[in-house]
Amino acid sequence: MSKKEESGKQKKLSVEPYKGVRDFYPEDQAFLNYLFGKMRTIAERCGYVEYHASILEPAELYKSKNADNEEIINDQSYTFIDRGEREVTLRPEMTPSVARMVSAKRRELGFPLRLFSIPNVFRYERPQRGRLREHWQFNVDIFGSFSPAADAEVIAIAYGLMHSLGATEEDFVIKVGSRTFINELAEQEGLSEEQSKTLMALLDRRAKMPAVEFDSALAELGISKESLEGSAPPEVAQMIADFNAAGIGNIVWDPSIIRGFAYYTGIVFEVFDTHPENNRAMFGGGRYENLTALFDDEKIPGVGFGAGDVTLRDFLAVRNLIPPYLPPTQVYIAITSPDLALAAQTFAGQYLRQNGINVAVDFGEKKLSDQIKTAVKHNIPYLIVLGENEIHTEQFTVRDLTNGDERVLTLEQLPQFFLSI
Repeated sequence: MSKKEESGKQKKLSVEPYKGVRDFYPEDQAFLNYLFGKMRTIAERCGYVEYHASILEPAELYKSKNADNEEIINDQSYTFIDRGEREVTLRPEMTPSVARMVSAKRRELGFPLRLFSIPNVFRYERPQRGRLREHWQFNVDIFGSFSPAADAEVIAIAYGLMHSLGATEEDFVIKVGSRTFINELAEQEGLSEEQSKTLMALLDRRAKMPAVEFDSALAELGISKESLEGSAPPEVAQMIADFNAAGIGNIVWDPSIIRGFAYYTGIVFEVFDTHPENNRAMFGGGRYENLTALFDDEKIPGVGFGAGDVTLRDFLAVRNLIPPYLPPTQVYIAITSPDLALAAQTFAGQYLRQNGINVAVDFGEKKLSDQIKTAVKHNIPYLIVLGENEIHTEQFTVRDLTNGDERVLTLEQLPQFFLSI
């Protein structure tokens, strides 16, 4: 190749996705759909209804909501100026959007209002285990109730989600804290506003610090470890007792749980994986009384949580709980000649698809053995080879590609066979 030809040759694009995001091939999408199905089932079973919002929001929504957390605003948001000179952000979380939506129609909505969604969210941060720049998040929220029973219901849904995924109580623990308790402790100890923020930050980092370092920092604030780790406040103690009475024993008091967002005001919680290979917080939430005040003088109380797909997949992976991939296609029809391609489509449509059976038909552009290999690569469980003889006799050999078993069925028997599997 001459230098002129080399210089004119177009540079090939990379096949890699943008850093920190994922491509979802059929197997990956099937798992995501499985996860979404579990999320929807547990939410709807508890009386929640689904909503959605645009992935784009005015940047000011997050600047106002995260005024005390500049890291999200300055370092982790995907923010840009659109063609109308408006500052726009790809949503880093769903809570501000749902608070905006509820505030917009608060006169029309019935309270308590139970809502859920499963949006994708974006944060510009260093990709690592359990943390990517885009993920899908199960959001569950109750608006319009101050009742401790609402807090308990949200925690119960988090528990129910884990149970529905095949987890036992030994696999995870739900740690409950209280912003109210920490605020009252700071007031009792005479901490300034700045010292109170330091205490919150210290508690948020506790799990990542050596115990000696934490104890020393706590002492510098004039707070004894005993006063921090005393008995749970009555509302938390009562909640845990009620769960225990219902046979749920892995919900515990932990004053170190405070959650990183400044808008939490009451009970907060996090769900932890207990597996030694994945011992970490997976997701959490809590009560927020003031979020809708960004939009209206009338505050609407709320409580909820968000659970991401990445940490849940890691949880399932270390326990071999990810279900095997099963394609939606039940039958692959291979043909003995390209001339039969249209006839095969007609056959599939009239006798199988109209009866609710998912069928893929080969176009006959490859030899028969290669068509069968295609069915195997797609993990399709059953194969029918269609030729002139099968069309004439209306006798069809159905091969189970998982074990090689075969059976001959008539045209009338085919639909019932696949429907009974």
